[in-house]
Amino acid sequence: MTTTHHTARPVPAPVLEELRTLDDAGRPAVPRTDDEGGAPLRCCLRRSVPGESIALVSYAPLRRWAARTGADPGAYDEQGPVFIHAQQCAGPAPDAGLPFTHAHRTLRRYSADGRILGGRLVDTPDAFAPALTEAFTDPEVALVHVRAVEYGCFLYEVRREDRQ
Repeated sequence: MTTTHHTARPVPAPVLEELRTLDDAGRPAVPRTDDEGGAPLRCCLRRSVPGESIALVSYAPLRRWAARTGADPGAYDEQGPVFIHAQQCAGPAPDAGLPFTHAHRTLRRYSADGRILGGRLVDTPDAFAPALTEAFTDPEVALVHVRAVEYGCFLYEVRREDRQ
């Protein structure tokens, strides 16, 4: 049996630098001290800890991916809120695996031309990895966006291994 390894992709470092100045909605980032901790940080793919400086910014992941690849997401282009560190961070730990899999998630599939190919609700942590593997059994799927069900927020992207 072949084991498929999928890698969670955080918001890319150059994009983070842009978002820390002006987000995808055209608003300046407003850093704040996180007093409670627990915010899902899209820069390093971990939860914040109390006392960290973070910012909630608007991010358009499919739009930015489409601009790099020449795809046209059409009406699927959207932007939404994401938490990031207010200053540069080290990024995800090399052995971080797939983060934020402990709660209900939606795996939204996209083709290479930016069109949505479907999605799947994952309601238990042990169903997450098999659902991700299943998504990539469709050869048309180029990438998957992992999203929080509660707010619909983008958490991270996973790309087809042969199209990195």
